[in-house]
Formats: sequence, structure tokens, C-alpha cells
Amino acid sequence: MGLGISVGELAALAESDPEGVEWMEEGFAAANAVLTEAGLPEHVEPRQLPALDSRAQLDSLPYSFIHYLRRAYARRKADPSWIATPSPKDEEPEEDEALQAEYDAMNSHLICHSDAEGYYLPVDFSEVLFAESADSDLPGGMLGSSYRLMEELLLVAPALGIKLDNDQLSDSEAERISKVAQEEDGCYRELESWILLYECARLSLQYKTAIVFS
Repeated sequence: MGLGISVGELAALAESDPEGVEWMEEGFAAANAVLTEAGLPEHVEPRQLPALDSRAQLDSLPYSFIHYLRRAYARRKADPSWIATPSPKDEEPEEDEALQAEYDAMNSHLICHSDAEGYYLPVDFSEVLFAESADSDLPGGMLGSSYRLMEELLLVAPALGIKLDNDQLSDSEAERISKVAQEEDGCYRELESWILLYECARLSLQYKTAIVFS
């Protein structure tokens, strides 16, 4: 079992799983209720999409991996000169002081999100949104913006040794990241998490489709 991260889920379900479509539309309806409460436009998830070409090698991760990326982001935000080094084996990333400070602030879209379910939507809003009603069917109970997620991924990229060209990831650099991560050495957890989230955010913004954690 692991954390699945995908885009274009409703369009994929529309081809083969009517019951899955109904379930997912309920989640998007709950998300739109939260957007409406915040005075934001609703998200209309596409039912038809072209083939989405992700350069990430994986579409799921061990649940722990994203915490390593979150810690890297928190440290880079706290210290713009910080460069990632492999984590000690006996150190849990969730216990990092910089990450704890970000959890307390609750304003990072990368950090303040369910580890197991929920959405990032291609809607431009600054603060993480929360379901106010206990009866809400919003998966994960909170809602992130694909725009803010992308910004945070770009901020942490230099700390992970990722080279961008005008905030764009080249095919050659994407291939290099995947090869390094496959060696399962150094900061491979952070790199695997980063490229999967980056590719999902890129496709989310390009095709106006939700990023789905499941």
C-alpha cells in the first residue's frame, strides 16, 4: 500500500467505471462547496482529456516519502541557502523543527494536506482551505491549490540539486532525476516525491484537472 497521486481521474473513470464517477463527483461537489464559501470560482473537472504524458516513473509512493520532501521544503523556506543532505536513518522527518513550524503555521499547500486523500485544484487561491462543516464529504478535509503547490515545488528544487530553466523542467533533467532516484541513495525519497508532484502539478495547470491523493 502507498499514496497514489494522479491527474485526470474523472476522465479515466468516465470510460469504465460509472459508480466511480458518481463517487468522485460527490467529492468535487464538496470541494466546490468549500470554494464557494471562500468566494472562489467552482472547479469543473473535465470528463474528457487527451493522454496525459507524465515524466515521473511512478504514480504512487510509500506514505513516508512525502514527509521527506515536506521537511526539505520547510528547511529551504527557513534558510534559502540550505542544501539537502540524506536524512539520518534514525531520524523521522516529521520531527524536524522547521517542519513542525510549518505545520503550526498551516499555510503551506505542500505541507498542510492529507497524507492519504484529497485534492489540489487548478484554482488560484492563497491559503489552504478547510471544510467548515463536520458533515462535509470533502476528502481529506482540506483543499490545496495546484498553483501554490507548483510555487512551493519550485522553491525547494534548488535545495535538491534540481536544475530548472525559467521554472521549467527539461526532459533531460527529468530523466536524470528519475535515474538518480532509482539508485535509492542520497535524497532519493525527496526526488521521487518531487518529480511526481511536479509532473502532476504541471499537468493539472495545463489541462485544468485536479491532482488526486488516494
